[in-house]
Amino acid sequence: MRRVALGAVAVAAALVVGPWIYINVVRDEAPAALDLPATSVAVEPTDAPGATAAPTTTTAPADPSGTWVAAAGSVAGYRVDEVLFGQRVTAVGRTSGVTGEITIDGGALRAAAFTVDLTTVASDNAKRDSQFANRIMDVLNHPTATFALTEPVEIGSAALAGAELATAATGELTLRGTTRPVVVDLRARLAGSTIEVSATTEIVFADWGIPDPSLPGIRTEDRGILEVLLVLGRA
Repeated sequence: MRRVALGAVAVAAALVVGPWIYINVVRDEAPAALDLPATSVAVEPTDAPGATAAPTTTTAPADPSGTWVAAAGSVAGYRVDEVLFGQRVTAVGRTSGVTGEITIDGGALRAAAFTVDLTTVASDNAKRDSQFANRIMDVLNHPTATFALTEPVEIGSAALAGAELATAATGELTLRGTTRPVVVDLRARLAGSTIEVSATTEIVFADWGIPDPSLPGIRTEDRGILEVLLVLGRA
C-alpha cells in the first residue's frame, strides 16, 4: 500500500513539476504584443518585383490622400491567456497572410477593408494550431477573417504632419461566419512612403460563436485579443 501511495505521489509531482519545467525553462516566452516598430520602414509599390522593406526616415508624406495597401511586414494574430496544467501562459498565434487597403481623403480615413488568411495562423505548438484550425475556427468552412471600417476616422493636423495618432475606429468584424460591430484601438504613424498601424480589439468567443478553446488540462479565458500590425504602401 505504501508503494502505491508513493507511486501516486510521484505521478502527481511529475504532473506538476513537468509542466512547470517545460513552461518556465524549456518553452520560449510569448512574443511581445504587436506594436509600431521603433524604426519606420519604407515599402516599394506592391506591383514592383521583389518589393522589400528597408529603413527610412520618419518624414511624413506631403499629402497622404489616396489609397494605401497592405505590404510586406503586415501581421495579424491572437493572444489568449491559458492555464496549462496549473501554469499560466499566453498563447500567441500569427500570420503574415494579410491583405487589404485604406483610403484617406480630406484629412480623414474614409475607408478600410482587410482580410486575414486564417489557414496560415501558427503558434509555437502544433497541437494548438490543429485545434485552432479545426474545432475552434473551422477554417475549412471559414478560411478568412475580415474587417471593414463603418465610420470615418479624423486624422488631425498633428498626425498629418508625422506625429503618432492614437484613436479608435468603428467597423464590422467577421469571424467564423459571424459579423459583429467592433471598436478597434489604433495607433498609427505616417512616415515617408509608409503608413504604420497597430490595432487591437478584445474578442469574447461566444459573441462570434467560437467554441470554448479549453481542453482537459488546458483552461483558457473566455476571450482573447485580436492584434494587427499593418505596414501600408501607396497603391
